[in-house]
Amino acid sequence: MKFIDSAKIHVESGAGGNGHVSFRREKFVPNGGPDGGNGGKGGDVVLEADPHTNTLLEFNFVKKYKAEDGHHGQKSRKTGKNGKDIIIKIPAGTLVKDIESGDVIVDLANKGDQHVLIKGGWGGKGNSEFANATRQAPRFATDGKPAIEQHLELELKLLANVGIVGFPNAGKSTLISSISAAKPKVADYPFTTLVPNLGVVKFGQYNSFTVADIPGLIEGASEGKGLGIQFLRHVERCQVLLYLLDAASDDPEKEYNTLKNELRKFNPEMLEKAEIIAFSKMDTLIEEQHEEVNSIKINGKTPLKISSVTRLNLDKLTQMLYNTIQANE
Repeated sequence: MKFIDSAKIHVESGAGGNGHVSFRREKFVPNGGPDGGNGGKGGDVVLEADPHTNTLLEFNFVKKYKAEDGHHGQKSRKTGKNGKDIIIKIPAGTLVKDIESGDVIVDLANKGDQHVLIKGGWGGKGNSEFANATRQAPRFATDGKPAIEQHLELELKLLANVGIVGFPNAGKSTLISSISAAKPKVADYPFTTLVPNLGVVKFGQYNSFTVADIPGLIEGASEGKGLGIQFLRHVERCQVLLYLLDAASDDPEKEYNTLKNELRKFNPEMLEKAEIIAFSKMDTLIEEQHEEVNSIKINGKTPLKISSVTRLNLDKLTQMLYNTIQANE
């Protein structure tokens, strides 16, 4: 399925039904009183985080959503039927913004969350509502309240426990395919990953956690270079960041600092997340290079050496990730 992480839509609540003007006309009641019913309420616009939806793709084809209008009142004091609500199902992790103001309306972060976005208009009153001792035959009713429209921007942020951050071709897709059931495209050239991939990692008999493979970052990503800013949002929700550095890099510490800087410029709070640093592709190094890599410390830490091909230390990595997630819940 094509991954779409943003969309713009137009929503509209239901208008209230109009009140009715009528009078009783039974055969033996020549001067029957008013009996016009009230209009029904218009339907609400409701957003729901659907556990079975993981893309905003459909919103790029269907852009207008309207709740049902309330029905008009009828004679014999019959109230019009209420309009049906429209429930718009979006992926969990979707941020909903008002396009005109730019304000965030709601963040549906959890599966099953619901939010009443716009209330439907109330129905108008029939003429029977206005009868009293001094006005026994009112010949007027009120209209229902009009519908309310709103233009929205939907922005999906993946929900994952771990975000894998690294330069293009650092081995992120190979790693996620090795530790989970996800099968992202893997090739030996930059920007193989054009969309985020989400994998579920099984740990032990009953435990699991989710990992997001984010398209490779480059310097300037926070300003939109490369695939940059359109995917940085997907690591904002992660509890743990895994910095994956190519063991064969000429300057892995510089790459690490560049990645940190891009995250800082995008959102400084991302630097407060728990982190694990790992060197990937250890299987590509010769023996002398292994000794050199073993001596490297980054940010005062000794990176974990892994290989997704030979599965070197992958079990140890998943243990570290799981323990770090548990410590940061």
